[in-house]
Amino acid sequence: MSEVTKSTFVLAVNDLAASRRFYLDKLGFAEDFSVDGWAFLSRGACQLRLGHCPDATPMSRCADHSWVAYLHVRDAAALYAEVVGNGVEIWHALADKPWGMREFAVVTPDGHRIVFGERLTSELDATI
Repeated sequence: MSEVTKSTFVLAVNDLAASRRFYLDKLGFAEDFSVDGWAFLSRGACQLRLGHCPDATPMSRCADHSWVAYLHVRDAAALYAEVVGNGVEIWHALADKPWGMREFAVVTPDGHRIVFGERLTSELDATI
């Protein structure tokens, strides 16, 4: 069976420059490269492609469908302190969940919501 080796999230953003700065300055992503209308970013195993779509409906108007990613991390508490210190809007504060994850969620300038989670127990399936 073929294996998925990495994932890339493609996000439509209304203001590419502002969104790019948010991911670089507030969430600690690095810019791999850019081309007209696109920014290619990464942090660890997560890759993002931000596409400039000035006429797209902002995700902030699509609250029920604005979750775009659940990123599994090491040391969620340290990452939480980092993003809070950077002034990122928090959607859900850091908390230990009954499904064995320590999670928090942020809101991007375009209204996308990203959840970060750290597995707390080894007996849970890694696919959670």
